[in-house]
Amino acid sequence: MNITLNDRATKSGRSFVVTKAVVNACERLNIGARDLAKVVGVSPATASRMKTGNHTLVEGTKPYELSVFLIRMYRSLDAITGGDDAVAASWLQNENSALGGKPVDLIKNAEGLSDVLRYLDCRRAPV
Repeated sequence: MNITLNDRATKSGRSFVVTKAVVNACERLNIGARDLAKVVGVSPATASRMKTGNHTLVEGTKPYELSVFLIRMYRSLDAITGGDDAVAASWLQNENSALGGKPVDLIKNAEGLSDVLRYLDCRRAPV
């Protein structure tokens, strides 16, 4: 299959948007480069380059997919807290008995990130 110029531009455009969105989400939630690196599975140096705009995630890779989940977590928290980033950042840092730990620690592996997302989805849309 041949990839056209438009396909490449669209893919790189999405990669740029996801990279910028995950960096913005981390800034709003007070998640530093080291923690971002652990959450999305890149080196701390790569996470720092993402923050300075010198690295763009590659679509279809694990770091890209985990970044999409991290963005989704931020969007859920944003909806629940009414857009109050300070409250959302505080929620991440505090012990959560339902999750069995601090969400900021739990999201540092894929299973924990999935658990936090599931919890937030349930909180957003109670049955």
